[in-house]
Amino acid sequence: MRKILLTCCLLVTFIANIRAQYNIERLLEACETALGYQDYVVAIQYCNNIISNRPNLYRAWFYRGVAKQSLGDYQGAAGDYNHAIQLNPYVHELFRARAANSLNLKQYESAVEDYTKAISLQPDEREYWFNRALAKFYNGEIKQSRLDLNGIIKRWPDLPNSYSLMAETYLKENKVDSAKLWLERTLKRNPYDGSSWSVLGRIYLQRSAWARGNEAFSQAIHYLPKVVNNYTYRAMCRVNLNQLRLAMEDFDKAIDMDPNSFLAHYNRGLLRITVGDDNRAIQDFTFVLRHEPQNLQARYNRALLLDRVGEYKAAIADYTAVLKQFPNFWIGLQSRARCYRRIGMIAKAEMDEFHLLKAQLDKQNGVQQRWSKAKLRRVRQLNDFDIEKYDQWIELPDEVSTTEYSSKTRGFVQNMKGSTELMPMFALSYYKYRNGLTELSLENRDVEVFNQHHSLQNPLYISYKRDSSSVEKSSLIFAIQAKLTQQLNRHPSAKEASILLLQRAVAYMDTYDYVAAHRDLDSCLVADSTMGLAYWQQAVCTMKQLRLKSTAVSDQNLLRKAAINQLQMAQKWCKDSSYILYNLANIYAELGDYRQAISLYTQVLSTHNKMAEAYYNRGLSYILSNQKAKGLADLSKAGEEGCYEAYSLMKQYGK
Repeated sequence: MRKILLTCCLLVTFIANIRAQYNIERLLEACETALGYQDYVVAIQYCNNIISNRPNLYRAWFYRGVAKQSLGDYQGAAGDYNHAIQLNPYVHELFRARAANSLNLKQYESAVEDYTKAISLQPDEREYWFNRALAKFYNGEIKQSRLDLNGIIKRWPDLPNSYSLMAETYLKENKVDSAKLWLERTLKRNPYDGSSWSVLGRIYLQRSAWARGNEAFSQAIHYLPKVVNNYTYRAMCRVNLNQLRLAMEDFDKAIDMDPNSFLAHYNRGLLRITVGDDNRAIQDFTFVLRHEPQNLQARYNRALLLDRVGEYKAAIADYTAVLKQFPNFWIGLQSRARCYRRIGMIAKAEMDEFHLLKAQLDKQNGVQQRWSKAKLRRVRQLNDFDIEKYDQWIELPDEVSTTEYSSKTRGFVQNMKGSTELMPMFALSYYKYRNGLTELSLENRDVEVFNQHHSLQNPLYISYKRDSSSVEKSSLIFAIQAKLTQQLNRHPSAKEASILLLQRAVAYMDTYDYVAAHRDLDSCLVADSTMGLAYWQQAVCTMKQLRLKSTAVSDQNLLRKAAINQLQMAQKWCKDSSYILYNLANIYAELGDYRQAISLYTQVLSTHNKMAEAYYNRGLSYILSNQKAKGLADLSKAGEEGCYEAYSLMKQYGK
């Protein structure tokens, strides 16, 4: 009897361990999915759960480090990567991640050490070799970086980034001719390398080769349309080519893409002076001074403009700020005296004029005050300082990379990389729908009835995309899961259980745990085979899982057909089937049956003529079935209704 009890206890323990291991693996899989969707807050919460129960799993520490790094918490990420490496120092990806994080922290020596360790574990990974050379470059080890690059180029001659970095090493030492040769080699191997075109353009700009610079920056913009400074530099070339209107357009683009671009504001201010747009030039220099109050050249430019438009008191304040630093700047003193006279401050004007007269007499007598070496060493970081260069363009030195435009809804969305992917399927969610600009509650009779009939504290919405979760929202979703689990543990009736299971499945899907969601939906439909919303959600869950698995094409099509059957059951039991038809159309489009997909999208649009996603997907289906004119018309309508991705697709196919 004792043996039987002992065997039973061991068996129970074994099963419990297997179940716990399964739950941990499921959480890790859900965490990976959250990272894939860039929902870093949810990923961190999964990792916290795993670490609190199994702190010896290096993957949980690693994933949390990735999430923290992606959110900009580089110090926190470093701590997590250290834990992961302590637990398993034989995984080269861990060293790669920690090295990349060290680059963000500007800890270049640490990055070099980690890339060296990654190379020892994975010597054939060229990314590690190149990134180590880059880290050495940032650390000021120019010769060592160049030595590494020579080895990389011999081993992997088809890696164009190595050529452009080699050019940067020569630029760092002001060996412009050598840099130019390496850039030409880069572009010969890869004429689509926008970064190399940009660096080549800067060389032409420094050499006053305006036409060549304009051409180089145009190529850079073509391949890297989101790099702000390329527009600024091209504008500077165009000014010197007397293409003032085009130059102004480039400055405007740069500032629209990056409103905080010091470089673009300063140089646009100079161009506005040239074309006589004084008031708006004042605005640009005011912006510059707000960010760099000690910029005396910008202050002097603004003083001249304020003087010109009759704002004499403000002009005097700016002249005074300049003269406080450089009291023997006689042109500024003369201008301030003139302003004093215009507002009736004769005594102060005469004092300035007396200083001017004395300076002229001193000069005639061979006595001339000059700026001290200490004064001349007070140099602006952007350029060598000379107050008399107030009307010259500025550019950024030692610029390996430039600011990129990050917002998805401001600026030039037509230059974003086009994609031939369909807009996703609609599903139930605890998050409201966003069309990229506003948050909306999409109307559906079945969902409204479900929410009202069951008096849900947390109502369900229809959605397909959302921003990454906030801490509060993701915590709420996890709390909903826990509460529903407690209610299900009380063994409710089959009808009540089906309602709770559907809600929990939605919560699981909102946190990317599709395995648990599918299990709940199967149980829900066993309890109530007439719940149309569950069939709808099950179809979406099937398609989500399909995208996460390495499944053979034939098996993928079987899963798509299973999802079609689920949606057809949903259509049978739901009174409002517009979003179900849209989802069906998506699957037919993925199967290449564009005729059926277009027919279904058309049915949807007959009742929902403002649905941007249906216009987008029908437009793409038209294009892929060689009906480009109809497709472009639909994409135009999609963009009009708020689906900004349509514009990049129109640019791609509208040529």
